[in-house]
Amino acid sequence: MRILIASIAACLLSAPVFAGGETPSNPDAQVYFVNLSDGDTVTSPVTVVFGLNGMGVAPAGTEKENTGHHHLLIDRPALGEGEDGADELSYGIPSDDNHLHFGGGQTEVTLELAPGPHTLQLVLGDHGHVPHATPIVSDVITITVE
Repeated sequence: MRILIASIAACLLSAPVFAGGETPSNPDAQVYFVNLSDGDTVTSPVTVVFGLNGMGVAPAGTEKENTGHHHLLIDRPALGEGEDGADELSYGIPSDDNHLHFGGGQTEVTLELAPGPHTLQLVLGDHGHVPHATPIVSDVITITVE
């Protein structure tokens, strides 16, 4: 029995743990849109520049204190809200048309957006695309594409 318990413990300790939301963040960190504000009217393609204070940017997979990489949420509820909100906070941000990942450490993107209103939110994710223990998120802004 002791050997079985020791074997199970060894397997659990060697497996990656993605419980989510465990990576600490600087409580003063802020992520924000550099070139867009709530209510702006723009034309497509739209360049979105990401700002970050109080932490650094590092590519996905990099485990370094007080770093993360950007995610852009488009046309969906704020992080943690909506149908998949709880899963995003615990298990990571999905990758689809409404959740763009910038795991290479990018700090801007140019997007083709259809005419009309669009909501945007920036989220900093840790090495495994999971929001930090205290999530670093921007306000949700609405822009209108002409």
